[in-house]
Amino acid sequence: MQLSRRFLPPMSLLCAFEASARHQSFTAAAAELHLTQSAVSRQIRALEDRLGIDLFVRERQTVRLSPAGQAYAQEIRGALMRISNATLGLRTNPQGGSLNLAILPTFGTRWLAPRLPQFFSAHPGITINLTTRLSQFDFQLEAVDAGIHFGLPHWPGAELAFLMSETVVPACSPAMWAQHQFAQPQDLLRAPLLHLASRPDAWHRWFEHQGHPTSEVPGMLFDQFATAAQAATAGVGVALLPSFLIAQELASGELVRALPQLPEMESAERYYLAWPTSRSAYPPLQAFRTWIQASASSFMAQHVQGPATPPVALSAALARS
Repeated sequence: MQLSRRFLPPMSLLCAFEASARHQSFTAAAAELHLTQSAVSRQIRALEDRLGIDLFVRERQTVRLSPAGQAYAQEIRGALMRISNATLGLRTNPQGGSLNLAILPTFGTRWLAPRLPQFFSAHPGITINLTTRLSQFDFQLEAVDAGIHFGLPHWPGAELAFLMSETVVPACSPAMWAQHQFAQPQDLLRAPLLHLASRPDAWHRWFEHQGHPTSEVPGMLFDQFATAAQAATAGVGVALLPSFLIAQELASGELVRALPQLPEMESAERYYLAWPTSRSAYPPLQAFRTWIQASASSFMAQHVQGPATPPVALSAALARS
């Protein structure tokens, strides 16, 4: 740390720079920081002198970030956010610590959230702060300790722990099944197919897995499972969805399997917990990693594919639709 302090500017200069970079204005930054515009300008100049680099381009009465300033602002903003979150976590939970966890929306709400009380019961001193991320991100630029990842076991700059696999099924509303009477995979092409942006090749893989490869799979695009599932429930089309994430809809009859006679297809991707190497020894992360791996393993051991809804049983579901 003695060496690194040589390159650590005063916090006041960094806060003035971050606010000025965010507002692209010394005047607006001064108002936010309760300083004068000239004071902020002096702090920015002092930081530039310290770094030996112009962070802003000054043009008449306006300022804008230089290319070097843009890169520096991104790093400093992430660092200040991590300091702020660490301070808040210590104040709100001084005995346990907090874990900032990035989740996939549907996995987080449907699978993880109902199980969190078990974790809190076993670890009452730890607080978990949840944030949504749909894709991979740079842990160095985000105030996040770990994230739920679905895909191949690869995340640059991160370590991964396997959680679980999944199987997917084509699902639709009872009314859509009654309208089309799907009997074989090709029949699904008569209905609108609902696609997920995070899995653009899912339908192609499914048709190939069923022995009916096709080059054209037209349909609508959705960015989240929950939206696609809701659209399928409303009769918009047929969605290819993880069975464990739509268990409620299948049980209630809001959704039915479009081809109940076919087995579910296991996805090539898997669910993982990802975290930066620098946080591997962080106690709240260690506790959460051990717990979620055990929970996922128990779930996979107990999760048995439920019976398909046969076409003859759709009358009751149709009566509720």
